[in-house]
Formats: sequence, structure tokens, C-alpha cells
Amino acid sequence: MPARLRKLDPAALATADTRALVKHYLAVLEERAPGRSVEVRVPPYAAVQVVPGVRHTRGTPPAVVETDADTWLAVATGRTTWAEALASGAVLASGERTDLSPYLPLDGEATGGAASG
Repeated sequence: MPARLRKLDPAALATADTRALVKHYLAVLEERAPGRSVEVRVPPYAAVQVVPGVRHTRGTPPAVVETDADTWLAVATGRTTWAEALASGAVLASGERTDLSPYLPLDGEATGGAASG
């Protein structure tokens, strides 16, 4: 996992600011959905490449997910579903493999189908 992304311990998670929480949940996603076929962007905080498939190395990735910090934290913690966030336009997703619902939510022990384990 890149040094810029790191999972927080439970005590730090309880008092973390938005930047730290965004990076924490991107780190958890990177662990649960290893790969480099989809770039998940949460500007201005961080971006990560995840999901098994063709590796992206240069230029604009063929599969991109972008959202704001509040929406990312809502889907990561299960306060809203991936489908709800997409339908509302709060998440923009283009390209193959951009359905992150199998990996969500990322909070606690709750995981979706392919992400459990």
C-alpha cells in the first residue's frame, strides 16, 4: 500500500479528520479490491487504483470513479449505498469494472459478496 494511504487504528479512526478518513477508506478498498484497472478519485484528498483486471499505467485511465469526500465516506461506511450514490449523481463512474458495490461498505466487518474473506 502506498505510504500516502494508510489504514488507521480504531482509536485514530474515532478522532480522524476528513482527509485521514478518506485515505483510510481508500486504503481499505485497495486491500479488499487489489488491482489497477479502476482509478477511484476523491479530490482533493487522494486517488487509488483498484479492482483486478488490465493494469493502467499512463495517461487517463479507461475506468474512473470520482466523488466528493462526503459521498465517499457515506458509501464506505454504509450510510448510503453505491446504487443510491450513482443514481443521485454524487458518484461519477465510467468504464468497465467501476461497480464497487461488491466491496462496499468498507466499515467494520460488513463486506459485500466478492470482497469478503
